[in-house]
Amino acid sequence: MNEFKIETQPVGDKHPCYIIAEMSANHNGSFEKAIEIIHAAKSCGADAVKLQTYRADAITLNSTKEDFLLPADNPWESHNSLYALYEKAAMPWEWHRDLIEEGKNIGIHIFSSPFDHTAIDLLEDLDVPAYKIASPEITDIPLIKRAAQTGKPVILSTGLAELEDIDLAVETLNDAGCSDYAFLKCTTAYPAPAAEINLRTIPDLAQRYNCVAGISDHTLGVGVSIAAVALGARMIEKHFILSKEDESVDAFFSLDPKEFKELVDEVRTVEEAIGNIDYSLTPSARKNELARRSLYVAQEIKAGTPLTTHNIKSVRPSYGLHPKEFENVLGKIVNKDLEPGDRLTLDDIE
Repeated sequence: MNEFKIETQPVGDKHPCYIIAEMSANHNGSFEKAIEIIHAAKSCGADAVKLQTYRADAITLNSTKEDFLLPADNPWESHNSLYALYEKAAMPWEWHRDLIEEGKNIGIHIFSSPFDHTAIDLLEDLDVPAYKIASPEITDIPLIKRAAQTGKPVILSTGLAELEDIDLAVETLNDAGCSDYAFLKCTTAYPAPAAEINLRTIPDLAQRYNCVAGISDHTLGVGVSIAAVALGARMIEKHFILSKEDESVDAFFSLDPKEFKELVDEVRTVEEAIGNIDYSLTPSARKNELARRSLYVAQEIKAGTPLTTHNIKSVRPSYGLHPKEFENVLGKIVNKDLEPGDRLTLDDIE
């Protein structure tokens, strides 16, 4: 089970990497901006835009007790509490239908991360093509089960999962009849430090769970995602914003359109470059065979004269005798006059 389809688009080992632009809170409370993000993502070459579907009270409590306050080292500490952060970042549910329709109109997938059962109910009514389980929800087994029961592909991030959590998620998916799933290696830190990404986990995920594997990348820039593709990632998720000047809670680690286009272009280049195991010369390389060496006459040689290290040399181009014959022909007598620049051939030797 290392491939599946999102609608009609195949995802997996033998197919182009599926690239997701994560809108998250980068709509910044503007429906028009959300529409712009969808169009910009399409222009950049993304395969999908992912939303997040929740209300603050489905994730946390509206409490100012210490447990619910954001610590001083949290990048969103200025919002003071979990509830205030999620209330600020949440997308209005009434936008979903129009955003999904806009995606259909321009030919880009729109799906979402639900954070409770009511969110899945909404998204099922809108017939989204897939579900994404966010890293913190990977232990929400009832939520995973409900998503799996829809019959749609389920994508899960591992950012707050240990191995036993992934095992349980896979067991839950399988028990619910879901065989179309992908796991995205993720480091839940914003921005994520490169030293904690551990890209080698991606091929292990694919092999261990016989699944599509990829990366949900919170690092700055595009290098980590590109390297992930070289290691076998078949799905990439990156946060996407129209402008880093926007006052979004996710702006500081999101890619703008120029960066996202660079990501897509470089991923496609890497996919071409990975190619196959092949030791033959390619057509392009064959045009440069003249750069190889061969044996040429370096000084005038009269018929009946022996070949020496002075009158023949191994030089470019490659149209003469193979250099491996150099020691074999030394001392041999030539049967005709030769000039500097003549190719040396076995026919020239008695």
